Amino acid sequence: MFIDYTKVELTAGNGGAGAVSFRREKYIPKGGPDGGDGGRGGHIIFQADSNLHTLQDVRYRKLYRAENGAKGAGARKTGRNGTDVIVPVPIGTLIKGAGEADIVADLVAEKQQVIVCRGGDGGRGNTHFKSSTRQAPQKAQPGKPGESGSFEIELKVLADVGLVGLPNAGKSTLLARLSAARPKIADYPFTTLEPHLGIVKYNEYQSFVMADIPGLIEGASAGKGLGHQFLKHVERNKVLLYLIDCADEDPRATFQTLQQEVLQFNPDLALKPILICRSKMDLEKDNIHPWQDFDQEVLPISAVSGSGLNELISKITGLLRENN
Repeated sequence: MFIDYTKVELTAGNGGAGAVSFRREKYIPKGGPDGGDGGRGGHIIFQADSNLHTLQDVRYRKLYRAENGAKGAGARKTGRNGTDVIVPVPIGTLIKGAGEADIVADLVAEKQQVIVCRGGDGGRGNTHFKSSTRQAPQKAQPGKPGESGSFEIELKVLADVGLVGLPNAGKSTLLARLSAARPKIADYPFTTLEPHLGIVKYNEYQSFVMADIPGLIEGASAGKGLGHQFLKHVERNKVLLYLIDCADEDPRATFQTLQQEVLQFNPDLALKPILICRSKMDLEKDNIHPWQDFDQEVLPISAVSGSGLNELISKITGLLRENN
């Protein structure tokens, strides 16, 4: 199951208390203070992991609590720091305070880490409170509490190319043809109910990531159909590839509908480069409706026969080079 949103409760560890202690040495009946500091509480750390593609593991563990720091001890011994809790999440994960708009972290690179809740500092031992007028301080600090809070964890698929189209436009078939991904393919709408990623290899050692975004319908930006649940994944893509079925009776209107839904969801997506393809060109000629004038080039392709795919890959890689 593809899970791209969840809420969690995080509690970092409290700092350990500083120690009140005095030296006990032979022939030194009134030794000075030697209480050590408390250890730091454990942090809650999120780390991006390219082996993960869903928030499923995080969703089923709602509460994360780090270890408290240990108390200080005599002989100026510092208490042990609390063990950090490291939460692995997919690349493309956003972390926000619950109900807040500000982003705490945006993990977009492999092994990237962010401390979401910091452990509390350990308290200072009585060694720090000795002065000329206080030779035997009985004072030490308690540890500070760790940070805690409720957080929203959201995944936005990170891909070079996002496939945008109406249900049954051939997005899954194209992804399966160009990559090793195997999304569900059938001849009824909304076959794809979750985003799929595939690595498209070209030349000898080069590749890019393509995402099959579930089909949009008119009103998707307002939440109809799969709505906001999947439109958000388009935001991460570097290039948007609009797929329009060659049997569509009004491809211009379909493209305008798709583009309108994308831009209503996020106007900034107008800045992304786009490609337009007529898919399923392997159909009988009687089923292919004539082209209408578009403001830019339209590529005819067939994921079944493979026609036009080499030119499509060339166009995609050109745009990716221009926009890196």
